[in-house]
Amino acid sequence: MRRVILYSAVTLDGFIARSDGSVDWLEAPEYELQGEDFGYNEFYESVDTTIMGNETYGVTLGFDVPFPYPDKRNFVFTRNLMVQRDENVEFITGDIAGFVEGLKGQPGKDIWLIGGGQINSLLFQNGLIDRIILTQIPVLLGRGIPLFTANTEARFKITESINYPNGFIQLFMKPLS
Repeated sequence: MRRVILYSAVTLDGFIARSDGSVDWLEAPEYELQGEDFGYNEFYESVDTTIMGNETYGVTLGFDVPFPYPDKRNFVFTRNLMVQRDENVEFITGDIAGFVEGLKGQPGKDIWLIGGGQINSLLFQNGLIDRIILTQIPVLLGRGIPLFTANTEARFKITESINYPNGFIQLFMKPLS
């Protein structure tokens, strides 16, 4: 069975974006490491499908590049029935948990849960996140979009951690059942 992997950057205070969805805090010059991709390319090759919420999809469209995942199967969950067409994504308006459970049962590589906080919470509460890879960035925002929006208490087993010279800490973990 395919795994759903939540792969994201997060601030020290648990935010994945500013309140307006901006992730400009990731682009600080002091965080750059020449030639280091923090495992992104290896991770990207391990997935063939992405899933994300509509607000996160909107953020990806705001990057100064074409759609960033054109070689993947991309699903965007939305409540908006009047979405614009995009050849790169399929919009899903129904039962999110049921849809993801169905995806996990199909053949293929792992599934990248890009986010955001509402989708992360919903899938976590339904036991559909198999692994979490978080890159903790040494910055405080004070407010923003949290990694999980619901009031959820859970424990995790850290299976690996990587400390980078720029202060990033990458944590690989699994939810404890």
